[in-house]
Amino acid sequence: MSHAQHVVSAYLRAKDHNRPHLMRQAFASDARLEMVVNGGTISFPPLAQGIEAITEVLVRQFSRSFENVHTLCIGASPTDDSPQYSCQWLVGMSEKDSRAARVGCGRYDWVFEPGPPRLATRLTITIEQMHSLAPEHLEPLTAWISKLPAPWCAAPELTAGAPAISELRTVIEDFG
Repeated sequence: MSHAQHVVSAYLRAKDHNRPHLMRQAFASDARLEMVVNGGTISFPPLAQGIEAITEVLVRQFSRSFENVHTLCIGASPTDDSPQYSCQWLVGMSEKDSRAARVGCGRYDWVFEPGPPRLATRLTITIEQMHSLAPEHLEPLTAWISKLPAPWCAAPELTAGAPAISELRTVIEDFG
């Protein structure tokens, strides 16, 4: 497993499963998080500096609001020790309070330390779309997304068995 695969996988496990301790396997102590929200019904602070601030935003605060989180990186996994890695992502989840389903997509842009342990020094998360769906869409959404290969999934696999939810179709079209 490349360093980037390990870092991205640790981050996704930490965020999706509310395991803040795993963030130390993903981020350097002085890492920087930048959030760019281009569309959707979600908000984040635009900047977090340092592992504690990043963990607070991406794991602790996130898990207070959302559950049933499934995040996929769309496309090929990183295979070398490149200092950077970028990919599109897809997420399906539910809001704890309202039970509404959520589906969204965007882009991850990672920068890693040049030497061991090669943790992330910077992550830019761009949110292109984030849709809130009626609670009855949660079961078909999570049944579908949980069967997809994780954490890396090829774009053509997204259409197989995807439920007929118009907002989901809009998101999947972004991966064309």
